[in-house]
Amino acid sequence: MADEVVLLDLWSSMFGMRVRVALAEKGVEYEYKEQDLRNKGPLLLEMNPIHKKIPVLIHNGKPICESLIIVQYIDEVWHHKAPLLPSDPYQRAQARFWADYVDKKVYPPGRKIWATKGDEQEEAKKEFIEILKVLEGELGEKPYFGGESFGFVDISFVTFSCWFHVYETFGNFSIEKECPKLMAWVKRCQERESVSKSLPDEKKLLEFVYYLMKIFGIE
Repeated sequence: MADEVVLLDLWSSMFGMRVRVALAEKGVEYEYKEQDLRNKGPLLLEMNPIHKKIPVLIHNGKPICESLIIVQYIDEVWHHKAPLLPSDPYQRAQARFWADYVDKKVYPPGRKIWATKGDEQEEAKKEFIEILKVLEGELGEKPYFGGESFGFVDISFVTFSCWFHVYETFGNFSIEKECPKLMAWVKRCQERESVSKSLPDEKKLLEFVYYLMKIFGIE
């Protein structure tokens, strides 16, 4: 019996993109169901009653929530192809540490760059660049965060890259100038079909942010 895989997601979500990239790396076919987060449907509320958030992976009728947990689940279930986490326990722990760092640190200041003004925006931009520099230091001279192969930390972070144009536009700065090695890594990741086909166009995201600002009354 074939696996039934459904993804509840939102096209613009960097968290949902993680799941799309992981499924693409594994070659897993799935049904994509776009969600309206301003008018949450019964399936989303049934499958994620605690957080009521996307993404949710539904595998043979059973829901798995939270993007990094979903990516690890995908790696364990479809373990025959393209391992995302290293086999060594210490290296696995390090990968989880850095993915968690990305999860907790990158989104809040990134959102403030476009959603705030003045001193608050400047502080957010400064914090965002500092976080990128920490991640660039961890990447070092390696082609990917895990070494020679694309993996868990790369998936956790590369999905933010399609939002970089938004952050640069509102924050008036250049990520390439601040973190050239990190941007070289982004370009390397974007050469992978799993990444290029899972991430939306950066200009479409910029238009989406202008739409959000109008909704939220942000001038």
